[in-house]
Amino acid sequence: MLSEVEAKELLSFLTLDTRPDVKGQATEYILGLSGNRDGCRYLQTKPDFLKALVTLTTDPSIAIVKDCYHSLINLSADETMHQPLIKDSDFLPMLFKNLLDPEFMFADRICTILTNLSRHVKTCKEVFKAMQEQEIGLAQIVDIFCTEGYNKQVSLHYLGPLISNLTQLPETRHFILDKERCVVQRILPYTQYQASTIRRGGVIGTLRNCCFDHAHHEWLLSDAVDILPFLLLPLAGPEELSDEENEGLPVDLQYLPEDKEREEDPDIRKMLIETMILLTATKVGRQILKAKNVYAIMREFHNWEKEPHVAAACEKLIQVLIGDEPEPGMENLLEVEIPEEVEVKLKDMDAKEQEQLEKDQEDLLNPDKSQQCAGIVRMM
Repeated sequence: MLSEVEAKELLSFLTLDTRPDVKGQATEYILGLSGNRDGCRYLQTKPDFLKALVTLTTDPSIAIVKDCYHSLINLSADETMHQPLIKDSDFLPMLFKNLLDPEFMFADRICTILTNLSRHVKTCKEVFKAMQEQEIGLAQIVDIFCTEGYNKQVSLHYLGPLISNLTQLPETRHFILDKERCVVQRILPYTQYQASTIRRGGVIGTLRNCCFDHAHHEWLLSDAVDILPFLLLPLAGPEELSDEENEGLPVDLQYLPEDKEREEDPDIRKMLIETMILLTATKVGRQILKAKNVYAIMREFHNWEKEPHVAAACEKLIQVLIGDEPEPGMENLLEVEIPEEVEVKLKDMDAKEQEQLEKDQEDLLNPDKSQQCAGIVRMM
């Protein structure tokens, strides 16, 4: 890394008044540092460099501003950099101010930085606090997300994961689930938004987080929202079901065409299943999913699914759908108190299950390791 003398000299170049060619070389060097763990750890100890990067996002040179935002994206991807970044009182306000500008060409990069910073609850609270201090409501963010072409220079797809991260917080879930605002109904169509996996996944992550608030399950599954078809349709395929099975399904899932395709992203498929698992935590949720014949779709999905971790989630949902009702007093599985010794055993079982899933995944990706190694030797 740089000596103190070299660091001081480099910092002197990271100013708005520096000659563009020299400044460009300096920001390129910082970008290189931000791209690896050791470089991030070094910059963590240099708050003046972080402040200089933030200042240079206002530089007249597009290339220099681009390098600065790329560096900030890299740094925000490192959890240990979150606190050093948000300590700068100008940082989050600057990000939100530019995000709201419909002509700001680097708004996508700002979405990515905010998404990175809001992954963990502690800094997510800081991000939400900054929004409130800037008098930016979640309604405004949702409006921008739902307004295609709000900023014609960028896609703003990463607003989806940002909203999803924010719904870690009870107050943001309360806003999303407000029956008078109809926010859930506005974002539901994006569960099938084919133009972007990022936007699609962000919305499904938001819905999954909201389903932790079990008091809203009946409303979410009612005709007022009708969340179930939006969760189930991406998992449905072209398989032919009997007339009896079709008639038991929601209308949107009946008699699907032969060219019907399933959600292509395995992580999104898993989130969709996890959302339905959460909905089955309440008695009313289990009753509705059983009555809507969700099992028929999930049975065919399980036969089709090749990813072990997604198939495992599917099996958990199927077990609930075909299983007996819990004993009286245990109808709401999210409120059941688990004895400490049982919780330890369950965590141990989950860890072993995860280990087996990872092994299955590795075997799936490398069906014959000896042949693969032999192939590498021949290539040499």
